[in-house]
This record gives sequence, C-alpha cells and structure tokens, in this order.
Amino acid sequence: MQVSFSKKLILLIAPTIIYMLMRLLWLTTRKHFNFSEVIEKEKQYLCTCWHGELLFSPQAYRKLHPKNISNAMISQHFDGEIIAQTLSFLDIKAIRGSSSKGGSRVFLEAFKRLKRGEEVLITPDGPRGPRHTLGDGIIALAQKLNLPIFIMSYQASSYWQLKSWDKFIIPKPFSRVEFFAQSIDIGGKSEEEAKKILKDAMMRYTIA
Repeated sequence: MQVSFSKKLILLIAPTIIYMLMRLLWLTTRKHFNFSEVIEKEKQYLCTCWHGELLFSPQAYRKLHPKNISNAMISQHFDGEIIAQTLSFLDIKAIRGSSSKGGSRVFLEAFKRLKRGEEVLITPDGPRGPRHTLGDGIIALAQKLNLPIFIMSYQASSYWQLKSWDKFIIPKPFSRVEFFAQSIDIGGKSEEEAKKILKDAMMRYTIA
C-alpha cells in the first residue's frame, strides 16, 4: 500500500517538476537549427530521436511542428508513465507499450493514428536499450504507410552526461545547442538497407 501511495505521489509531482526543468534549460540555452532538408510544418512524418536525447528533442520537434496532432510510443513501465505525463505538457499524447510488452498492440495503435494523419514519435532504442540500436517497428511503419522519417538530433557545447544505459544528455544553462533536423525516405528499400540508412542518419549528429 505504501509503495502504491508513493508512486501516486511521484506521479502527482514529478512530471510538473521535470517539465519545468526542461523548459528552464530550454530557455537558458542558445539554440541554432540546422536543416539537411526542408521540414514542412504541415507535412506528416514518422518522427524519431535517440532515448538519450529526450530532454530537448520533443521540445525541438514541437517548435518545428507546433500544431500537429502528435503521439509518442512510451513504455508501460512506471518511468514511462512519468515520461507520458511530462510530454502531455507539450500536447503529445501517449501510446503505451514496447516491443517486448504489448508490442503488436502498440504498433497497431500507432499504425491507426498515422493512418488518421497524426504523427508518431519513436525512440527506437527505448525503453531499455541497448543504446543506439534500431528495432524493426519504425522501419515497418514508415514503409507500410510510405512516410518520410523526421530525425531530430542535437549537440551541446557544454553538457552533463548521465551514467545511465542511454547516457542521457543534459545541456548546461547558457550553452549553445545545435539542432540537426533531417528527413529521409526509405521507401522501396530492403529492411536491412533501410535500417542502415536510418541508423547512419541518426548517428551522424549524435553525441557519442
């Protein structure tokens, strides 16, 4: 009972605090956006970033796509609930599940929302890693729906890097943050070729 109460208390407080810290860091950094291709505001994409870049990438995504109906695939773990509630402040809805638990259901729901014209954000190495690995789900969704993939990456001139499995990146206040927005098309590629193209593009601007 005590554990249940503790979790409820954490869920009541943590998402608001995390969001406020996210915004504070966002507002106190100098940001510059680099575009490999034009990212159209009204165009539908399947969106992705690495799990270790979740602090700033959703905020950068929302800046570039301020009005799009957006969803994020988030794990069913307790920490996933914290992430889901935090992202709700950015008007990003949650699709709960992972490749290891509820996988087919969550990808079916993502497929349905994409078919409705909404966008879906995926961290392909989440929720537990290994870091910078790609599952098959993002490739299948992009190819079945013939959608371009919008990749958001960033590098900070000064940052903290946690010792977690994803080596989570936290830009320091007043640092300069370079954002890199890419759009790639993997239509007509084999699964192996598509995964290599996506992995290479996502690694191009990420912090090791």
